[in-house]
Amino acid sequence: MTEESFRIAELLLDDFKCSHVLMRLALEAQGRDDPDLVRAMSGLAFGMGQGFNCGALSAGCCVIGAYAGRGGDNEHEHPELAGMLDDFAGWFNAAAISQYGGINCSDIMKFDEALKRERCPALIIACWGKIKDTLADHGVDITAPPSEERS
Repeated sequence: MTEESFRIAELLLDDFKCSHVLMRLALEAQGRDDPDLVRAMSGLAFGMGQGFNCGALSAGCCVIGAYAGRGGDNEHEHPELAGMLDDFAGWFNAAAISQYGGINCSDIMKFDEALKRERCPALIIACWGKIKDTLADHGVDITAPPSEERS
């Protein structure tokens, strides 16, 4: 088990959801803590509470946006933000449809605790890897807070 896999397992055992875990990993990579941002990710968990799009998909897009999106009056989004989102979401779509028959939380875990324990950790690990690869492919350093990256 890699250090990141262990960290993901640790967060899941501490009852953080997929959306929380991905944002926590991003913040930890930057050496930051932002409980308000992590708390906001709760709205994505369990497919927005309705079994809609997997929280790892929507949270992954949020993580990419946290690195490459616009956050202030004097900031501009990364010129390749749309491509990053397309890379990640396209990968997720292909992988989830192939493996689970769809991209929705209801397709992946079917609100079954046993399936959730079986499928979700591996999916979160794969998503974190793809997020890191996507950001790196577009020249974004995951250890640099966004404002430093674009200064």
